[in-house]
Amino acid sequence: MKKILVIGSYNVGLSVIGDKIPSLGETIMGSRFDMGPGGKGSNQALALARLGADLKFMCCIGDDTFGKDALALFKKENLATDAVKVIDDCHTGVGLILIDNKGHNAIGVVAGANSHLTIADLHANKQLFEEADFLLIQLENNLDVVEEAIRIGHSTNTTVVFNPAPAQAIKPEILALVDYITPNETEASIISGIAVTDLESAYAAADALISKGSKNVIITLAECGSILLSQDKKQHFPAKKVKSIDSTGAGDAFNGGLVYALSTNQPIEDAIDFASKVAALAVTKIGTVAGLPTLTEVNNFNS
Repeated sequence: MKKILVIGSYNVGLSVIGDKIPSLGETIMGSRFDMGPGGKGSNQALALARLGADLKFMCCIGDDTFGKDALALFKKENLATDAVKVIDDCHTGVGLILIDNKGHNAIGVVAGANSHLTIADLHANKQLFEEADFLLIQLENNLDVVEEAIRIGHSTNTTVVFNPAPAQAIKPEILALVDYITPNETEASIISGIAVTDLESAYAAADALISKGSKNVIITLAECGSILLSQDKKQHFPAKKVKSIDSTGAGDAFNGGLVYALSTNQPIEDAIDFASKVAALAVTKIGTVAGLPTLTEVNNFNS
């Protein structure tokens, strides 16, 4: 099995579930509270671990109770902690999540220890890049760190999968170093400058990213599935039909599933179908990590 390096964030997710997401200045009474591990990097790493991937996770956590909980979780999920750095006198990252009765969500994040991952940390762990066949990275760490990680991954001939979330402007020279970019519709709109509202505009946004240097663009479109666009491929993948309870970690589950499938030498079309199954199963339970499926569950999935 090929080796994977995930670089990203670890946050604790504090979720309030209610009938709707409140408007500006509005207070609502929730029906349920949930607290659990989150952060895009951690979610994606745990998705891979749950599937049985061979991976390492590089992140920073605080020297608080949440940080201790993170280490215990990683041990339980057989996720190696060699590159997990504990930051003294700093709180672990926190995400505040509001979820409505249809499973839609709004999220606010305070980076905390995540902002302490440095370029020096990357170079100190360069061997992990050299050993990895795939690098999976997001945008919840400092932008200069993410850019340097992509440069190192490219220089070590590691296949770079970039989930540009939360979205911000990305230099074309960085996009050109990425093998697969996986924004959702909102992120694709911001990065491409084209509002994604349907399949036609999604392809237009993907084409704009290709023109900026991207090689393979995969845009996830929630209930509308996902699309793939590259120089020689163009395909729409319908969403798998499930009852969504909590969509918070759907994108992270998709990315974990995608990289797992690619690491097992599946063609990109099959990898996206596999990732769609992982994401579909993930939204059927409350709690991001609780919903992450095992390989057996994915293989037994029938939409």
